[in-house]
Amino acid sequence: MDQSAEVVELEQSVEQVGRVAAIDIANASAMVCTRLPSARNPDRRVQRTFAVASTTDAIAGLAGQLAGLRVQLVVMEATGDYWRPFFYLLEDQGLTVWLVNARDVKNVPGRPKTDKLDAIWLAKLAERGMLRASFVPPAPVRELRDLTRLRRTLTEERARHRNRIEKVLQDACIKLSDKHDGLSDLFGVSGRAILAALVAGQRDPAALAEPARGQVRKKIPFLRRALAGRFTDHHGYQIEMLLGLHDGLTERIEELTGRIEAAIAAIDPTAPPDPDHPDRMALLDRLDQIPGVGRDTAAEIIAETGVDMTVFPTPGHLASWAKLTPRTVQSGARSGHGGTGKGNRWLKCALAQAALNAGRTKTFLGARYRRIVKRAPKKKAQVAVARNIIEVFWFLIEDPDVRFADLGPDWHTRHIDTARKTRQAVRDLEHLGYTVTLTQAA
Repeated sequence: MDQSAEVVELEQSVEQVGRVAAIDIANASAMVCTRLPSARNPDRRVQRTFAVASTTDAIAGLAGQLAGLRVQLVVMEATGDYWRPFFYLLEDQGLTVWLVNARDVKNVPGRPKTDKLDAIWLAKLAERGMLRASFVPPAPVRELRDLTRLRRTLTEERARHRNRIEKVLQDACIKLSDKHDGLSDLFGVSGRAILAALVAGQRDPAALAEPARGQVRKKIPFLRRALAGRFTDHHGYQIEMLLGLHDGLTERIEELTGRIEAAIAAIDPTAPPDPDHPDRMALLDRLDQIPGVGRDTAAEIIAETGVDMTVFPTPGHLASWAKLTPRTVQSGARSGHGGTGKGNRWLKCALAQAALNAGRTKTFLGARYRRIVKRAPKKKAQVAVARNIIEVFWFLIEDPDVRFADLGPDWHTRHIDTARKTRQAVRDLEHLGYTVTLTQAA
């Protein structure tokens, strides 16, 4: 026997679950397959398949039926949002329900594909222990997730209205958003005052530039030239309507922000300050200390990951679940890395924005981003910093007494390996044909 062989003792994986049910879900109905031990012959299984409607009454009846059969595990494939009623109602009845990734339950290629065969295949995989449950957070976190996703959707829609207003101004030859001399924020105090004057019927460029406030008043000569366009009542009507939609969305976003912070406070596991921990901070305040992460971004990440870090044993597990770690690809003597995968788009979007924000700061994360950008594409640097951020999240959520401490933008310089850098410099010069003799400086 080869002494270098890897030997691992594994648990027996055949028939790990005795009583299983699998559900292949569609829009208006689902196909259910149960596999149970035979009452007559213990070595045989009894398989039963039947259809059920996707209504509340039908799903409640299914839950009672599965409970009566003493089903130990119910598995279902993540199919759009159709799985939610089945998962929530069966879970409420005390059944153990798993949501599994569609990638893990694909049938054998070349075989016929029907709802019935898919349910049978799913049940066979479940009873043999060949599936992994996807992360489904508890109800309070799911509600928080709905709020944060709605806020992001409304924020993106508000940005579209801002772009539409900019297009109307361009059509009227109003050049307020010039890259060098224009308004940095068209929807700031000065910009909104100018837009209000345009909507009110003012057309004189000098009078339109007067509402400018603060530092913008230094740009009044430019504003007078930029506002000398062909703005008509037609443009004013469009902008008035778009501003109304914009302001309505802003009110809803602010309302959602209040509800989100209240929801986070309700699920925050952080104990209140006590004599032993007088400086203890709320979860959202701790996460807000990370460079590039604001309160809105922190709330979005909490909504996607939850506050129970026992689900992810280590920071690496959380980063891997978020699809921020490259796959290992090894074949024969070749070893490399593959892509990170798709993952949760809401979480990755929030982390990507935080990474870009951190890349502009004079912090360790900012320095790390700039170091990676020198030798790799920006997206790779973005993913690397996003992984660092979510790993910091894990520590801050897992331990309420941990605080973020920045290592400083010069951390890499302070920890440089001088001997390695010297060898690299000498090697580069020798490749160019030089003979290098090193003398220690006094």
